[in-house]
Amino acid sequence: MIGGDFMEGLRLPGGRVVKTAIAIFITASICQLLNWPAVFAVITATVTIEPTVSDSIRKGMIRFPASAIGSAYTVLFISIFGNSPITYTLAAFFTISTCYRLHLHAGLLVATLTAIAMIEVVHSNFLIAFFIRLGTTTIGLLVSTAVNFFVFPPDYKDEIIDNMRSITKKTGIIIEKFFCNQLSSQKDEETQNSKLMLQLKRRIQKAEKLIRFQEDEAKFHPLLSNDKKLFEIIKHQLTQLNLIHYHLENLLNTPQKKLSFTEMESEVIISAVHSLSQSMQNVSSFDHDQHNQQLNHLIKLFWDKNEEMSIHTMQHPVYFPPELIFLYEFLSIYSLVLRMQHEPDN
Repeated sequence: MIGGDFMEGLRLPGGRVVKTAIAIFITASICQLLNWPAVFAVITATVTIEPTVSDSIRKGMIRFPASAIGSAYTVLFISIFGNSPITYTLAAFFTISTCYRLHLHAGLLVATLTAIAMIEVVHSNFLIAFFIRLGTTTIGLLVSTAVNFFVFPPDYKDEIIDNMRSITKKTGIIIEKFFCNQLSSQKDEETQNSKLMLQLKRRIQKAEKLIRFQEDEAKFHPLLSNDKKLFEIIKHQLTQLNLIHYHLENLLNTPQKKLSFTEMESEVIISAVHSLSQSMQNVSSFDHDQHNQQLNHLIKLFWDKNEEMSIHTMQHPVYFPPELIFLYEFLSIYSLVLRMQHEPDN
């Protein structure tokens, strides 16, 4: 819904509140000069300040015909029924129905509100009132789009970087918690782990949304060369984080069974888990050689375990050893972190 988009936008950086106030002032001033009712233009200008200039233009092109539809229905029904309850009802009903049929969802709210509000101010000269309504809509759209373009142009780079640091750190904490709990068979932690995974997923989705905003904005305010390179690195890292989340979910959704690792094997795994977690919580502590060395130990452990259990697995063909599942998921995550940290100029 438009209202939801607007309130969500107010929480995003870029001076959205200030830009909205400026757009309202300019729009109302123009309408006052033309002696047109400002309320409809102000409503349009308010909801058209979007997170990006691209969104403002795209949704503005939807809101204009939607508003025209609402105005047409208002003029039609007020000319038949006058200012009466049935006029409000029919204007709202047909505006909503038509916008839905024509897939003008982005303009539904503003079209319905202004269609209803028009009933109070239209008493005669219905055709002139209709064209004035289109004029005020146009003013609101043009002013809000221009303000969005020139005043505090949307820039999400800093917020994206902060989000990525937070996601990487949070992922490192979850990795250590998940794998250590699996080794110690702590089943009571499953609910808490699910909550952590949900929080992580939401943060990843927010980062993806901010990246989309920045990509849309780059059509009108292109990124500098260094920013482009940084942006590509961030997208690469987010892809790896999404895959890490996928493997963590696999581990979380695998029925927990007691793992039969020796004390020495457990020490190798715990050491690798701790090292991996720390490298994600503090990127400056990443040691590429140590990481590769631990990865080789884990790969050797995986194949040794695979060979050790091959006879047992043949005796139980439907049973896939939990130790191999555990090691496979951990190795996958370890390799993904290596790709993240090995990105040039990271």
